[in-house]
This record gives sequence, structure tokens and C-alpha cells, in this order.
Amino acid sequence: MTSTLSSSTAVQYAPKTVERAKRALSCSPFCLILFLAMRSQSVPLKAIASQTGQQNGYTRHTLPELAAENALLWLIQVGVLRREVDGQGITDSFRLTPLGREIVKKWEQQPGSIPRPSLGGRLKNALNRWLRLPI
Repeated sequence: MTSTLSSSTAVQYAPKTVERAKRALSCSPFCLILFLAMRSQSVPLKAIASQTGQQNGYTRHTLPELAAENALLWLIQVGVLRREVDGQGITDSFRLTPLGREIVKKWEQQPGSIPRPSLGGRLKNALNRWLRLPI
């Protein structure tokens, strides 16, 4: 079974891709409000890292800039985020990809926030992240 976006250009994702993306998002140190903001605008790293990120409601706890960037880069590799590009090249801002939009849209409709991963899910995400496995 594949997942399909509801737009004029339907994008289909393999179930393993969607599950890995959901797991990576749920294991990330970020809150749903960050991904909701990234759906409509690019969000700069400085707004996510350090105390500013926690004050904005973007992170569960204060994250150093390097830790925040590493977590965001993992979400890029998984396929839910992309770096914003301007006329001079890549910026320090991030946005959701179509896959990320699909997942966030489903989570937004559910009460609460991002579902908590199981212990097995956390271990699988850590192993995939450490080994940089494609699935």
C-alpha cells in the first residue's frame, strides 16, 4: 500500500519511507508547532536553536545550535525537510517537503501533538541515523 498526496500531482511513497519519516519526526527533539510553521514559511536555524527555540515552542528543551542543525539535517536525509534556497545559494532556513506536509497534516488533525515513539522505534531510528541506512 502506498501513500498519496492530495494534490494535482500525486506523489506516492513506499510504506517503509513513510514509516521511517514518521519515526524520525517523532524521535526528533522538535514540537509540532515548528513543523506547522515550516509548512507555510521557512524557519531559520537561529529561531530553532538555543533558548529561542524553546521560547518559540519549537523544541521540547533548549538545544545547542549544532545539535539542532544535526537533527534537522537527519530530517532532510529522511526526506521530510529541505533547506531553503535564495538567490545566493543555500540558506540556514528549513521548510517541509511534500512528504513532511503529508505527515504533519495527519498529525495536526489528531488531538495532542506528535505521537511518542516506542522504545523499539527509538532504537531503530538511532541505528538508522548512526549507520545512515536508506530504509
